[in-house]
Amino acid sequence: MLDQIKTPVTEMLGIRYPIIGAPMFLVSNEAMVIAVSEAGGIGTFPTLNYRPASEFARVVKSIKQKTSKPIGINIIVNKSNTRQNEDLKAALDAGVNLFITSLGSPKKVIEEAHKNGAKVFSDVTNLEHAKKVQDMGADGVIAVSAGAGGHAGPISPLVLIPWLKKELSIPVIAAGGIADGPTMAAALILGASAVSVGTRFIASKEAQVDQAYKDAIVNSSPEDIVMTTRVSGTPAAVINTPYVQKIGTDLPLALKILKDHPLTKKYAVPLIHFLGMRSLENAASNPTWKTVWSAGQSVGLIHDILSCQEIVESLVKGYESSIKTAPKN
Repeated sequence: MLDQIKTPVTEMLGIRYPIIGAPMFLVSNEAMVIAVSEAGGIGTFPTLNYRPASEFARVVKSIKQKTSKPIGINIIVNKSNTRQNEDLKAALDAGVNLFITSLGSPKKVIEEAHKNGAKVFSDVTNLEHAKKVQDMGADGVIAVSAGAGGHAGPISPLVLIPWLKKELSIPVIAAGGIADGPTMAAALILGASAVSVGTRFIASKEAQVDQAYKDAIVNSSPEDIVMTTRVSGTPAAVINTPYVQKIGTDLPLALKILKDHPLTKKYAVPLIHFLGMRSLENAASNPTWKTVWSAGQSVGLIHDILSCQEIVESLVKGYESSIKTAPKN
């Protein structure tokens, strides 16, 4: 197995492999972050996975004490996250190496992280937002494409990755549809400097989600993934469970009107995000009839439950094999 894969992202973060264990709401945990980082990638988790803010501060400090490897956290930077300033300070105090921003302006996070020598990657789904965060000083963008779990973008990774690579001067990280070595190799060939892998790590031994969720990841096909705005107001990819089928995938009309109207949009969007996060909390960790399981189309490539270390090793070995056997022009 390759001892390292050098890219601008591995050089920037001081990691062996260009693999980010994506921050997954209510899934990523302390054990997963440590395991991915120790395996040579970089583990990350959303600040909101630990409540209250004091618990997040305790956990992030604990992780940094248990591994000397770089780690990252994800902060939602819109008004729905009333904890963002408190969590940012706790992460900076703990010495977090990477900040991933979502759903808003990363300006403050970039300014504060850079004071600490930390790096900031911002989730983007299009060139306009990518250029904005680049101008703010982001160190990289995570290109969230069609096929990703959670808040997936609308553009194919075959187009989004090389498009952003051509137009930007900062590294592009590929997110969406990556679960094995060949898909990782394809992303890097397209111009990505790293891959962000989420769904594959749900089916890991360290994930503390309900076994039914893991089994659903293993047994689902790409055709079982649907996009719904019912959860957060923003299109999100989930497994098409009976509950999702029952509630439908569109926002209720009243909320949709509030979200779309210029005068009420700035109030409605944070409210929808807040209500959506509440509805997801029990579904990830307890058997419930309200089952909303976030996942991407890469479920079709996942056939077993492995440790996080085994997943990283499988990605690297599959990448190496794919590069060696790729047709030479």
